[in-house]
Amino acid sequence: MNLSVSLGDLRLKNPIIIASGVFSLDSAHLFPLEEIGAIITKTITPNPREGNPPPRLWETTAGLINSIGLQNVGLEKFIKEELPSYLELGPPIIVSISGEREEDFPLMAERLEGTGIAGLELNLSCPNVAKGGMQFGKDAEMVRRIVKMVKEASSLWVMPKLTPQAPDIVESALAGEEGGADAVSLVNTFLAMAIDIKTRSSRIGTLMGGLSGPAIKPIALRMVYEVAKAVKIPVVGCGGIMSAEDALEFIIAGASAVEIGTACLINSQSPKEIMKGIKGFLKEERIEDINEIIKSLRD
Repeated sequence: MNLSVSLGDLRLKNPIIIASGVFSLDSAHLFPLEEIGAIITKTITPNPREGNPPPRLWETTAGLINSIGLQNVGLEKFIKEELPSYLELGPPIIVSISGEREEDFPLMAERLEGTGIAGLELNLSCPNVAKGGMQFGKDAEMVRRIVKMVKEASSLWVMPKLTPQAPDIVESALAGEEGGADAVSLVNTFLAMAIDIKTRSSRIGTLMGGLSGPAIKPIALRMVYEVAKAVKIPVVGCGGIMSAEDALEFIIAGASAVEIGTACLINSQSPKEIMKGIKGFLKEERIEDINEIIKSLRD
């Protein structure tokens, strides 16, 4: 049975990718790394960030609101102190990057050239930062421009992560393709709120945060389907994938691979369990190659 998939020039042994923000070196021992196609790091910015004030997480019905605020050690410290350990884990490492200015992206890409990483995910969609984030992703022309600058600055494989807050996510995906993206990933979290009725204040330290988890899956699935019909480059689907059936829905809708995020926070073995379920489905359906079901929705 062939489980390997191609995302342009990046080939993965299977379609399971750990999404940005749920994996760290401290937790690496908890994950079934041998079952993972690739790992996307927590988003790195040019300079260190302390992130947003607590509380940063609030569990909702069928979802999770987070307002981390891209807390990270900054690019140089990441390259010197963390990246070598990531590269020793085994799976291909995709580094998620973001910035406050368009120019930050090509500068970071140039610095990461030749470090041994598999590629870059451009975080153009974080909903809980004051500058950058989804403000970049909501403007299709800006998506095209940033991707183009990154591709001109380095030879790295590049995948912009799109925001569901964009006026037209298909337009954003097409803009990324026009800019030279090797793939697109979607969707990032939805802007959301939770209120404490007794204090009449936000449940999280910022007024709004990003909603992930099962609650967003049907909408994310629809967006992946629409984008996969429109672009010629591979699509990576994410948003509320908790089971093998969820992952298979995204693949049938048009995703060549899937990112597992919130599920990993609940159960670090979820990538392994999802992959096992996918294998079981393929065996049951007598399908020898997972690529046979990519974009196979009968519409």
